[in-house]
Amino acid sequence: MTAPPTLPTSGLSVLSLAMDDPRVRPLLDELAVEYDTRYGDLFSSKGASEELSRYPPEEFAAPHGALIIIQEDGESVAGGAFRRYDADTAELKRIWTHSAHRRRGLARRVLAELEAEALRRGYTKLYLTTGPRQPEARNLYLATGYTALFDLAADPEEIKHLAFSKDLVAHR
Repeated sequence: MTAPPTLPTSGLSVLSLAMDDPRVRPLLDELAVEYDTRYGDLFSSKGASEELSRYPPEEFAAPHGALIIIQEDGESVAGGAFRRYDADTAELKRIWTHSAHRRRGLARRVLAELEAEALRRGYTKLYLTTGPRQPEARNLYLATGYTALFDLAADPEEIKHLAFSKDLVAHR
């Protein structure tokens, strides 16, 4: 297995934003297109719009949630969010890298930023699901220490929602 590419840090900034901030919109718009392209109406006749509006924006706001965007030279290139799942667990949602900026380690950076913020907010565990037609997401989560809560040998199309968890550990 090859090491992930080194991510240059110049020009990158991590912003904590509200869901309705205009700097979030480009990523959510592209995420909707990607979901519709990959899944169509597999999960719902309303497609991606239903998934992306499933939770009210305030669930991704402090004190129980967060949304981060990574910008490069003022352009939103990656992001993600979490919401409260239970008293000890944050649920990661909307992990995304703009298609023009993939294969640079940005998704790993988003995960690291979200994990650190969840830890600061008092969470001890993370939970997430991804769809069966996102093998790169599945591989990312496995490569970054997440535990699959499903049979890895099973057909992902039959499972539909691939769930993962990770215990958070404070670094000293």
